[in-house]
Amino acid sequence: MNLVPRRSDLARMLRLALPIVTVQVGIMMLGVVDTLMVGHLSATDLAAVGLGNIYFFQIAIFGIGMLMVLDPIVAQGVGAGDHEAAARGIQRALIITLFLTVIASLLLLPGAWVFRLLRQPPDVVPVAGGYAIGSILGMFPFFAFVVLRQSLQAMGKVAPIVWTIAGANVLNAFLNWVLIYGNLGVPQLGAVGSAWGSSLARWCMAVALLALSWPSMRPYLNRFRREALDRRALLRMARLGTPIGFQQQLEFGAFGAIGFLMGLLGTSAMAGHQVALNLAALTFMVPLGIGAACAVQVGQAVGRNNMAGARRAAGTGIVLSGCFMFVTAGAFLAVPGFWAGLYSHDATVLAIAAALIPIAGVFQVADGLQTVAAGILRGAGDTLSPFLFNLLGFWLIGLPVSILLAFRAGLGPRGLWWGLAAGLAAVAVLLFIRVRLVLGRDVRRVLIDTPQA
Repeated sequence: MNLVPRRSDLARMLRLALPIVTVQVGIMMLGVVDTLMVGHLSATDLAAVGLGNIYFFQIAIFGIGMLMVLDPIVAQGVGAGDHEAAARGIQRALIITLFLTVIASLLLLPGAWVFRLLRQPPDVVPVAGGYAIGSILGMFPFFAFVVLRQSLQAMGKVAPIVWTIAGANVLNAFLNWVLIYGNLGVPQLGAVGSAWGSSLARWCMAVALLALSWPSMRPYLNRFRREALDRRALLRMARLGTPIGFQQQLEFGAFGAIGFLMGLLGTSAMAGHQVALNLAALTFMVPLGIGAACAVQVGQAVGRNNMAGARRAAGTGIVLSGCFMFVTAGAFLAVPGFWAGLYSHDATVLAIAAALIPIAGVFQVADGLQTVAAGILRGAGDTLSPFLFNLLGFWLIGLPVSILLAFRAGLGPRGLWWGLAAGLAAVAVLLFIRVRLVLGRDVRRVLIDTPQA
């Protein structure tokens, strides 16, 4: 099986991947700005944003993953020229979004109670609980934005997403300035203000993206397809998307569990962890975007019955992601103190963050490659394998090693992160083996309205 990309493959992948990467980095920058602006108030506010963000995304990530089912459905439909199937898929995703919003909003309500149950620092709990409550307002537009984003990416039309994210970052910074610091006559709300600002920005993002993308989305949304309400088709789509949701839940959940365990080590450990995690997550947006581009190109190639093209697209994504993550790994290993100093002036927080950032550099490569491999499999319609491998790698290998090293071997925060590195390496190896097996044979198109035998 030939996965070696040609120069034209690299150029085509970059044309699609670079705007998607820009979008992913822009989305991540919303959280980075929150963290940077809150970090200059106090370590408690910084830790609260970290804890509140972990809780919000721990709840939202399943829905994000489930909606990624649009990658194979829309991309393969577009590749096959079956735009009606793509339209039905998009409309069903919007219906599913309504159910996801209700469930996620209810789960956000008891945030403070959950934090107390998990024995988080007492000074952080009420602030983080307020952050969770403030995030409820933005849940529906957050999911609606994901539906539009995944659909447009699968069509290869990402310019409206780029412009939307650029505007959202400016708006989010302004709202933070007003709500966090109490400007323009508004009371100073601190970390809780960043949650309200993010929620308002998410409404603007969803509305702006729909408006900017309407010329592309109109054929898919201008009239309602009654078939979108077909219960059996909705269930088939949910069954295909559920493993992606669980995969995302397991991966993010592993990082979330490390965050909660870090809270047992104190507020400073939690704040230092948030700094290092924010940096690692920011660089991770690049391979995440490349993985999304791989899902699109592999899916469209499968829709055209072009397995050679699917294999070359997979190889292209692997090469691009590997090269980028080697560079960022070197940057993290070389000057960890510099990166930590961008976030905080607290000496204890700086010391912990500077100790964790080099470890993030070590697992950068495996992290980038595993997400690209997952994108390749998603484009091919294999949604179950990444879920199973995440369960094994993160929860049966990574998390136990983290606990052992941190609390039994006495390595503290560094031990928690070394366990993460072990889990990521295991997931990457397993996913690459699966990619070779799947792309080594012909892949059938995903059909929702007419299930495959």
